Amino acid sequence: MTKQILKSADPELYQILRDEIDRQQNKLSMIPSENFSSVAVREAVGSVFMNKYSEGYPHKRYYEGNENIDKLELLAIERATKLFNLPSDWAVNVQTLSGSAANLAVYLGLLEPGDTIMGMYLPDGGHLSHGWSYEPKSKQDHNILKYVGGSRKVNITSRFFNSIQYKTDPKTRLFDYDAVEKIALEVKPKLIITGGTAYPREIDYKRMREIADKVGAYYLADIAHEAGLVAAGVNKSPVGIADVVTFTTHKTLRATRGAIILAKKELMAKIDRAVFPGLQGGPHNHTIAGIAVGLYEAMQPEFKKYAKQIVINAQALSAELIKEGFNIVSGGTDKHLLLIDLSEKSYKGKELARALDYAGIVTNMNTMPQETNPPANPSALRLGTPWITTRGLKEKDMQKIANWISRVGSIISTYESSDFEDFDKQAKDDAKIKTVAVEVKELCQRYPLAV
Repeated sequence: MTKQILKSADPELYQILRDEIDRQQNKLSMIPSENFSSVAVREAVGSVFMNKYSEGYPHKRYYEGNENIDKLELLAIERATKLFNLPSDWAVNVQTLSGSAANLAVYLGLLEPGDTIMGMYLPDGGHLSHGWSYEPKSKQDHNILKYVGGSRKVNITSRFFNSIQYKTDPKTRLFDYDAVEKIALEVKPKLIITGGTAYPREIDYKRMREIADKVGAYYLADIAHEAGLVAAGVNKSPVGIADVVTFTTHKTLRATRGAIILAKKELMAKIDRAVFPGLQGGPHNHTIAGIAVGLYEAMQPEFKKYAKQIVINAQALSAELIKEGFNIVSGGTDKHLLLIDLSEKSYKGKELARALDYAGIVTNMNTMPQETNPPANPSALRLGTPWITTRGLKEKDMQKIANWISRVGSIISTYESSDFEDFDKQAKDDAKIKTVAVEVKELCQRYPLAV
């Protein structure tokens, strides 16, 4: 990285950027919702496309001078159409700014305020944008698989819509589709949503389609996490099965931060109007440029190999962690992510995540099915393999990572402090954790990122 003009123009910001590059280069980033985009993607995002306003859609703009922006957006749409093998009666929107905004556009386009939506229970792995609310200090009966929410309307979706959520089975921690169907028949949702942030197994899209049809609901498949795996054919695709598919573009798809909506054409006409003028003004054209480059990269044979290796690495890591004595939610993974159940350990997700960060392994604390602890310090750790697979790591490296995680867990299990600030200081100063960090950095330097 040179960026000498920035260094001269704003040395303070340049130094922050330099520090972030060093952090990404010298630590193993294992948050499953993160990835490392190519130099080509970053060049497109940091281009003069960011200077142009282009309210509207191709050939229907409110401002002049958009002939090149029209070409750009149509190119991104064409590539998304090919990559996700869209049926002839489907369409694409590449203008939404994020996954949550894409979902909100679907709701605005297809629903009326007060309609019932039905998505996955957040602590079991669902997403805020699928309608999360809760009742403070209330305890959940994990054997009751229907969740009706509470007075604390955390997300805008729960403020505008009646949100009912389905849980995973308390024994298998997988979807019980018969139970989902029973709930749907009872509450008659206008929209059923699948997808989430911490569900490690594939979803039966056809079964969910059948449930939606039985109650006359639209079906939205949110594949934000696994979009790259779907594009590569490693995971099943909901395209042509669901009514609408939404996804972010920066996770397993490995483009820039943004989102795409795929939908049947008659629905997309309504969703397009919800995006603009319903929710947004001018789209971020530099983001669309980065998405277009990422889509092109995902169309290459190398990407299919990459996506397959993501899953191979995740499954290998899961197996190695089990050998190290960890309990993996659902016993493994079909995708890029896994969830470690720490309920039988002396530490929880927040402590392990922080200690691992000091050891050079970046993960995140997470809730899990049958969660009994507050979200500020939940019982699980979430980790994934997209970024480390981009580095070039393979199965043999998963054994090292599992061992490092186990070593750090063993180190912090000896701590006696119950105060997190004291824990944090102890972990930061721990010589044994620093030793792990040195080993992690050595591995990172053998697999450098192209900055």
